Amino acid sequence: MGAEDGEIRQGSDQTTQVAISRDQFLAWKRQKDAESSAKQAEAARKREEDIAAGRVPMNGRELFLHQPWVFDDTHL
Repeated sequence: MGAEDGEIRQGSDQTTQVAISRDQFLAWKRQKDAESSAKQAEAARKREEDIAAGRVPMNGRELFLHQPWVFDDTHL
């Protein structure tokens, strides 16, 4: 037991360090990135639906993308 086994004990909490290979880390990282991307895409899709339904106010960029005529000052 101890640091040479890769295990650290602090108080009543037990934290275990596990050595992983580079390939295992990269597979985990790809999975984590895919989950993050999916979550962001879902949030963006929901935001677009909410904007289209008028449930949330638009920020300046969204207003410019959805209603560019608001920013057209050539008629003044």
